[in-house]
Amino acid sequence: MAREETEDAIIAYKSILAQIIDNRPSGTRQRLATALGKHRSFVTQITSPTYATPLPARHLATIVRVCHFSAAEQERFLEAYQAAHPGKLPDLGHSEKLRHLSLMVPDFGDDRKNRLLEEAISDLVQKIVAISGAE
Repeated sequence: MAREETEDAIIAYKSILAQIIDNRPSGTRQRLATALGKHRSFVTQITSPTYATPLPARHLATIVRVCHFSAAEQERFLEAYQAAHPGKLPDLGHSEKLRHLSLMVPDFGDDRKNRLLEEAISDLVQKIVAISGAE
């Protein structure tokens, strides 16, 4: 795929994503930033069609979960993503049922330390899930 075609395809899926997020309650971008362990400016770059920054495949499952995509929205978005990045679509665990869990953790007063804590908790949960699914 030519560079211009790839950029157009990225704009297409990011336009779908921006529309979905715009139809969600206020604070969705911040919740997404928190779930990804990133700053809100990163979320703006990966969700806005005005930026050519591609959306990393590893973040797709989190975006679909946090933004509560309907089945139709998910299908439309993932088809557009696949068109932009052929063969890069990860398995999102369509049959996996997820639930949200909130934790109260200390605020270290340092963005880096707070992000590292969030990443450590996320890694721990992923390891626990992997162990429980390995039976």
